[in-house]
Parts: sequence; C-alpha cells; structure tokens
Amino acid sequence: MLDVEHGEYAELRESVARFAREVVAPVIGDYYERCEFPYDIVAKMGAMGLFGLPIPEEYGGMGGDYFALCVALEELARVDSSVAITLEAAVSLGAMPILRFGTKEQKAHWLPKLATGEMLGAFGLTEPGGGSDVPGGMRTTATLDGGEWVINGTKAFITNSGTDITGVVGVAAITGRRERDGKTVPEISTILVPAETPGFTVSKKYSKVGWSASDTRELSFDDCRVPEENLLGERGRGYAQFLQTLDEGRVAIAALSVGLAQGCVDESLRYASERVAFGRTIDRYQAIQFKIADMEVRAHTARLAYHHAAERMLAGLPFKKEAAIAKLVSSNAAMDNARDATQIFGGYGFMNEYPVGRFYRDAKILEIGEGTSEVQRMLIARELGVPGS
Repeated sequence: MLDVEHGEYAELRESVARFAREVVAPVIGDYYERCEFPYDIVAKMGAMGLFGLPIPEEYGGMGGDYFALCVALEELARVDSSVAITLEAAVSLGAMPILRFGTKEQKAHWLPKLATGEMLGAFGLTEPGGGSDVPGGMRTTATLDGGEWVINGTKAFITNSGTDITGVVGVAAITGRRERDGKTVPEISTILVPAETPGFTVSKKYSKVGWSASDTRELSFDDCRVPEENLLGERGRGYAQFLQTLDEGRVAIAALSVGLAQGCVDESLRYASERVAFGRTIDRYQAIQFKIADMEVRAHTARLAYHHAAERMLAGLPFKKEAAIAKLVSSNAAMDNARDATQIFGGYGFMNEYPVGRFYRDAKILEIGEGTSEVQRMLIARELGVPGS
C-alpha cells in the first residue's frame, strides 16, 4: 500500500494542509461569495510547485508522480473545492495530455509555464448536446486547409478556460469519418488551441450552484485556425487519449472528493464541541456521535479506494475498474457527508459564511463531473464482464 504517513508524501501532505489552513481558509469565503477567481492563491500554489507535481524536472516540474497530485488535492479540498478543482483540471486535463501525447516541441513549448502555474491549461470535450455520449454527441469539427486546422463548434462546462492566465485548450473535434464493423463512425482528434486565437470565443462565466471561485465557461469556435502541427498525438486517437486521461482524472477527482468528505468531519467535530443545546455541547449526544462516526467511515473507506486505484496506476497495472469504484464511492461519501454536516450545523449550515455551506453546494457536481455515477456503474459492470445493452 502507498505510505502517506512517512517520507515525501507525508511532507507534501503537511505543507499543503498548512497552506490550505493558513492561506486559503481565511479568504476563500469572500472569493466564493463574489464568484471571483482567486489569482493570488493560484500564484502561491504555483510557487509551491503544486501545478508541476507530476511533471518531469526537465519541463520545470517537480518530477513527482500522479499520487503526489492526489495528496495535494485531498488536503486542499478539506478546506475548499474551488481551488482544488482549479489544480486538478489544470494538471490532469490541461498539462497531462500534453505530457502523455505531445511532441517534443509541444512539451517544450507548453509544459514549463503549465508546470509553474503561470499558465493554465484546459480540455474542451463536453458539448451542449452531448455529455456522457461523447462520440455520439460531438458536433465540433476540424478540417485541414492549407496546412491549418479550421475548427468550428461549441464546448460546454470547460474548467479553467477563460481566466486571465489560460494559455491553451485541447479541443476534441471530428476530423473525418471511418468505417468500423460495417458502420461509419467519427474520427476524433485533439487539437491544441492557444488562447486568444482568432475565431476562438470564450463566454461569460456560468452562474453555478457550487465551485463558485473556479472558472467554468462555454467555448465557441468559428473558423478558428491553428497550425497543422497543433494536432496532439495521432490523428483519430483523440477519444482513446481522452479515455486514458479520464481514468487518471477519476482517481484525482476521487482524492478531491475524499478531501471534501474529510473536511465535513473536521468542521462537524469542531462545531459539535462548541455548540451547546439543552445544557451541554452537542457532541455529548449519541445521535451526533453516530452521525460523525458514519461520516468518518465514509471518508476512510473512500480514501482506501482511491489509494488502491492510484497504487495500481503507479505500478502500471490495469486500473479502469478501480478508478471507477474510487470515483463512485468517494463522490457518494462527499455528498452524504456534506448533507450530514449541514444537518449537524442546523441553520448555520445553510449560511455561506460557514464552510459546510460551501461543501454542500460543491459536493453534488462530484457525482456528475468526469463521468456521472451512472457511467461509473456501467464501467464497473463492463469490467466485470457483464454484457452491455
């Protein structure tokens, strides 16, 4: 099993936990209320090397592994999920596809600034008319014309896509059609589109239920032209690349979910030891004790699940099923713990000035983003050999 109690992982955990408590916690509520992106916090995260944790030193990263990123995400999310998802999306969806599939020139051009947090990357996959059904719902196209890709289409719900420091978006697009098993299927490729490219328009920020201090927008492409060499990886392999990226990303989202679930325990313990009802603190009541115990069980179980998935990933073993289990279990834990924490806080839990109010608003998207809970169950069943419909 991965050892997070000793060595470099333990040192990383403590440094990020201290940063979350001392830097993020005192100010993030105000950012959240204003729906404002926390540029100063992101800059400090960059200075700590968090955006470069799994990126090799030759590209300006920390030379660590993907589990180091998960450790950081868990500790950040114990305090706030907006900053955690900013890091997660920037690394797992923005930088990692370039590291995994990019040419030497693409890596040398993009990774150094992505690794330091000076620049954020994003990945444009989801479209307004297609969520889980990526191939069937995709309408964005890219055609070659005179050595350039000409991109047309719209992307929805794209994290980190419209900040002042967003530098590049990987755009999944249909680049042709292929015959497979007697059927014509779309050929999907990924193309790197620099920010501020003519024809690339970023919408206003969404008004969201949660993650209010993170950046999420709709993107549109109208005869947007980029050089042919901006193709990321092989032509026609964009969807396969994304599936690999998403398997890793589910482990990261599971870590973030565990952080939120554990943050609910932290806040509930503190509040229950201070809140007096009927002449004594509410932590003396068995109903509250049992609720907090159940919350800790959920967080602990979910942590074991994502650690197991990460261990297999780092060992080079298949981990698709384990990643889906981790994502399903941890997102459920986050949602259940947020609900219970809000109940423990009573009326104060419904106030945005208290962290559990933010936790409750932030938890639901974890059952939707990077693969819905229903999709995770489909993946698990498929990996068990259950025939599809």
